[in-house]
Amino acid sequence: MHSPLCPSLYQINTRVWLTELSHALGRPATLDDIPDMELESLAAMGFDWIWLLSVWQTGPASQAVSRANPEWRREFEETLPDLREEDIAGSGFAITGYSVHHQLGGDAALARLRKRLSKRGLRLLLDFVPNHTGLDHPWVEKHPEYYVAGSAQDLAQQPQNYTQVTGTRGELVLAYGRDPYFAGWPDTLQLDYANPATQDAMTAQLLKIAGQCDGVRCDMAMLVLPDVFERTWGRRAPLFWPDATRRVRETVPGFLFMAEG
Repeated sequence: MHSPLCPSLYQINTRVWLTELSHALGRPATLDDIPDMELESLAAMGFDWIWLLSVWQTGPASQAVSRANPEWRREFEETLPDLREEDIAGSGFAITGYSVHHQLGGDAALARLRKRLSKRGLRLLLDFVPNHTGLDHPWVEKHPEYYVAGSAQDLAQQPQNYTQVTGTRGELVLAYGRDPYFAGWPDTLQLDYANPATQDAMTAQLLKIAGQCDGVRCDMAMLVLPDVFERTWGRRAPLFWPDATRRVRETVPGFLFMAEG
């Protein structure tokens, strides 16, 4: 496939695209319902990459936070005056698993769409969110050690940055995902990059994604850098990106990493 020196990228909010298509079809639309003519139009405009935003599985716990947060809801209503409850799907960055959301048609539908894009000379870019997961990611139950833990004192003093999680292992205090300059995002949980097991698990996720697309846009990639992580959480984390990207490219040569900082 031709790889131009300065490729052009077209970003699509997948949920919005399929919502509009659902209204036109009069039924829920999946990735399989995207017309070939729309893909051909994108190719004809000269784009090389299609970035499908927010295709991964999300969960009800993070969605409930989006629906209940008064500040976020005001913003939603300003954008969409006739807002309905079902319009609030929750953040596409509060991911519970790197499988395509079942409402979008699942992994199989993405694979079929990728083939259709490839036939038209278009490469597929998806998101990778290294810093955090959704509140109801399976790791919260199976591997709570992958997350930044806090104490009852942390929760009492910084309720904007910590939450209490109740599971089969009892009650835990875990940190919200966050940027060092802002309060935590209450629909996410912070991954602990000081734990080598967390880094291995996230590299495994990257390897899985690399079989589903041609490149990833790494959301807020700087948050897992050792100095930034230490400034945020007071603990030093080993470098993640060099080893992770090397391992992916050994498996999928030419795989693209695009960092968002």
